[in-house]
Amino acid sequence: VLLLGFAPGPPTPLSILVRASLRCSVKGLVHSSLSLSCLGVLPDIEQYFGINDGKSGLLQTVFICSYMFLAPVFGYLGDRYNRKMIMSVGISFWSIVTLASSYTPKEYFWLLLLTRGLVGVGEASYSTIAPTIIADLYIKERRTQMLSVFYFAIPVGSGLGYIVGSKVDDLAGDWHWALRVTPALGLVAVVLLLFVVKEPKRGAIEARPEHTLQRTSWLGDMKALCRNPSFVLSTFGFTAVAFVTGSLALWAPAFLFRAAVFTEGRPPCVKGPCDTSDSLYFGIITVVSGILGVASGAEVSRRLRLRTPRADPLVCALGLLLSAPFLYLAIVFAQASPIATYVFIFLGETFLSMNWAIVADILLYVVVPTRRSTAEAFQIVLSHLLGDAGSPYLIGVVSDSLKQTDSYLWQFRSLQLSLLTCSFVAVGGGAFFLATALFIEKDRQPRTPGFTTLPLQ
Repeated sequence: VLLLGFAPGPPTPLSILVRASLRCSVKGLVHSSLSLSCLGVLPDIEQYFGINDGKSGLLQTVFICSYMFLAPVFGYLGDRYNRKMIMSVGISFWSIVTLASSYTPKEYFWLLLLTRGLVGVGEASYSTIAPTIIADLYIKERRTQMLSVFYFAIPVGSGLGYIVGSKVDDLAGDWHWALRVTPALGLVAVVLLLFVVKEPKRGAIEARPEHTLQRTSWLGDMKALCRNPSFVLSTFGFTAVAFVTGSLALWAPAFLFRAAVFTEGRPPCVKGPCDTSDSLYFGIITVVSGILGVASGAEVSRRLRLRTPRADPLVCALGLLLSAPFLYLAIVFAQASPIATYVFIFLGETFLSMNWAIVADILLYVVVPTRRSTAEAFQIVLSHLLGDAGSPYLIGVVSDSLKQTDSYLWQFRSLQLSLLTCSFVAVGGGAFFLATALFIEKDRQPRTPGFTTLPLQ
């Protein structure tokens, strides 16, 4: 079946399905590795190292900062060298560092932060380059469909991270084993990359393939990207998505755990292993809402394109603006009704996930092929610099500053007030996508055969 799926010639339904499924598997395994590292067992980590909310937030912030600063390096390499090999080396290094981090002594929290930062190498090597390979295999509606399959793995992989991490912690009675499962998943990802994924020519499937495009310097690329309003505005919109998802990824399970301790009388985490049921439920919600959100976003966008060429940014704006009130209600209802809280989290995450594939597609059709990895890297740097690089730490610091006493009431209340920031950031992100809709028609790259090749500006 695999040989038939990758046989030369026009793509068949079988080949499309096989390629899409394998790429989704690779990305899912890799992204699960990130989530499994720490986020599903955060209460255990806080108890083991004796750290406060601010230091807990650093676990995500250090990783994102490393990933963010390495992204331009891999973007530059991805536009010039073999992309498959770059990703394979990055993920291999990622797996080794993840395994090493599970042996950190409790007196050396700084060492866990260091290894967490080194994990950013793998994320930067993969997330910067992988979408550009899909862009070189598919165009138009087919590209959006394949990107949807690819981006299913972000919420699905993250959700599986919470699920597997919490269950491994329960079975082993030791949170360290949640980090020791992931290296094997990384090796599976590397094998799939080396033996299944093929390296296409840049832009070969489009009107302007790689050999007809004149390359420019990195500085020239950056100047052109900054003069592209659709790219810049959609990047700021995606920054809001990164801020909200980064905050929820680290703090939502801990917030739900504290709510249960305060309102339901659940025993607090004084000695490990801690109760990880909230991580399990949050993981399940993340998986289901991610699948529904990505699929519905792509489908709504496809149908709306029949009516307006501005469909993509409008759908992204709709998703963020609808997610804001549900996230707000989820945070407010945490002390009154756990069931209502989970329902509102599900709805908020579903709408938030609507834009994952669409934002990637916007970048790919407003940026020329030989500049796409650089554009991906720039978007990663800006969205994470102003988004989830600081949001987990910011939420933790604000929570610590609002905490009047160390009681269970104020551990819950201070984090609750701090997390309300996410709803307002989501509204701002929706406004940026609405602004993107004003420029998207002008900035869209032509895709019709016979287009006259011009030097890149």
